[in-house]
Amino acid sequence: MAYSSFTLSKVSRAFHLETVWQPGLFADITPLEPSEPLTMTLERQLPFALTMGTEKAKSELIIAPVLVELCLHFESRVSLFSGIDFNVDATNGLTGVCDFLVSLSPQRFDLEAPVIALVEAKNADVKLGVGQCVAAMVAAQRFNAEAGNDIGCIYGATTSGTEWLFLKLEGQMLSIDLTVYQLERCDRILGILASMVSQAA
Repeated sequence: MAYSSFTLSKVSRAFHLETVWQPGLFADITPLEPSEPLTMTLERQLPFALTMGTEKAKSELIIAPVLVELCLHFESRVSLFSGIDFNVDATNGLTGVCDFLVSLSPQRFDLEAPVIALVEAKNADVKLGVGQCVAAMVAAQRFNAEAGNDIGCIYGATTSGTEWLFLKLEGQMLSIDLTVYQLERCDRILGILASMVSQAA
């Protein structure tokens, strides 16, 4: 079993998670205005991503630029990893590739704890990625604990590029924001991502 094999019900049962569905969990977060380069990049690349329509295209042309903007906002005090193996606990199926990982470490060549956020790219329906994302969030908890970095919350997101759904894992408590945030309000998405980094820091 790997992250992609988990549904929400499977991961909840396997790791004894209590799930809370919380509309607007991140709705009150202060927006973060995107830079002019990001705005221009998204305007140019969004039509290509939507025309190609694949998960890979959306990851490269939409999601990656947004996450790079996040790292630049924090002056590279955080690091971003894309498409890396994140094999934490094979016995419990916590293995596989994560689309994007954000770490509070500035180390860019090797992934170091604490991992604070994971972003899973989905081709269309963001809800289909929730189980996979939560499994990777549980793995991040364990990865951090093994390194002696017990971060209080792990955050996650599943996204089609144009739609973003956010999650929070604190201990065994999983909170899922039922609000789906749209890329046209990129300032809200960046604000939520920045709040995750700030709260974890």
